[in-house]
Amino acid sequence: MTFRTLDQADLRGKRALVRVDFNVPMQDGEISDDTRLRAALPTIKELRDGGAKVILISHFDRPKGRRVPSMSLKPLVEPLEKLIGAPVAFADDCVGEVAERAEGYLKPGGVLLLENLRFHAGEEENDPGFAKKLAALGDLYVDDAFSAAHRAHASTEGVAHLLPAYAGESMRRELDALDKALGNPERPVLGIVGGSKVSSKLDLLRHLVTKLDKLAIGGGMANTFLYAQGHDVGASYCEKDLADTAREIIGLAGRNNCKLFLPMDIVVAEKMAAGAPARVRGLGEVDDDERILDAGPETIARLKRAMDNSKTLIWNGPLGVFEIPPFDKGTMEAAKYAAELTRAGKIVAVAGGGDTVSALNAAGVAGDFTFVSTAGGAFLEWMEGKKLPGVLALDR
Repeated sequence: MTFRTLDQADLRGKRALVRVDFNVPMQDGEISDDTRLRAALPTIKELRDGGAKVILISHFDRPKGRRVPSMSLKPLVEPLEKLIGAPVAFADDCVGEVAERAEGYLKPGGVLLLENLRFHAGEEENDPGFAKKLAALGDLYVDDAFSAAHRAHASTEGVAHLLPAYAGESMRRELDALDKALGNPERPVLGIVGGSKVSSKLDLLRHLVTKLDKLAIGGGMANTFLYAQGHDVGASYCEKDLADTAREIIGLAGRNNCKLFLPMDIVVAEKMAAGAPARVRGLGEVDDDERILDAGPETIARLKRAMDNSKTLIWNGPLGVFEIPPFDKGTMEAAKYAAELTRAGKIVAVAGGGDTVSALNAAGVAGDFTFVSTAGGAFLEWMEGKKLPGVLALDR
């Protein structure tokens, strides 16, 4: 796939309509995590330095086509001004006369934030008329919101066909990193997939075993695979109705020469509570009242050896209940080891998904990975091999 980047654009005096993802977490009317605001800063800077008028568009929450005051983007103006170090204008609508008037007042290098796109039903419906109204505000379109690229909405897909379209800096970095992880990776490639449910990652597992050299399965979903192989899992969370599916995936991995790593030993407890007495068990040694809550030391040691013998690592999902010590040990150890290899230049490590990002932050190593995606659903769909409408719209 080829896409235009901002260094190919004539920016001076142009109106740049920039799709960002400012769907930030809020608590008591204040932003509790400004990561997504910060992610947009390189693109905003490049556009301002190039003399463009910067018109920012984003969704926030799920107003479902209605104007919901508590879902306004206006509270983001002041935090954004502090990050940019310059004034940010705000328009009370994202299309029509209000937006057009605000854009008309904007000077080259100026920044304007428009109101929540999803206040209009036409956004999520990808309505051509709504997309045309958005396009009327810009001379060029910049998509800097990979996290929304899996949605064919007016602001992510429709408008990209109406204006010269470019990938913003955040989008470019994301696409480059993902290409290095699965598109054109340096082999061998090791995948780690964790989390609780096999059912939520069936497409992911089926796709990855056809693409990877090695795949380690952890977390609650590993229980289903262990059960499918005839191991007793006690009182553990387990999707027993998916045993046949798990066996199908094991067979698919074998046919595609993807080496599958399932737990060799596990950490169990009777209660999923902080500080609960935890014991290491071998497979088949789980009592009826015990739950599998983490990967055991032999499993983690083998995973480290697999990392040693890989050139690329892609990670989605924790290996245990990492939020509750002592069941965080497996995830923390593996994350820190992957970070160590990345810092030494021995591996390209790309990770993504909400729980994964939280786990890497808890381990204090998110900044050491080659790339950590905060895109959530878009990252997962990309890992599943699906074509993302917002990315396809940039293809030239």
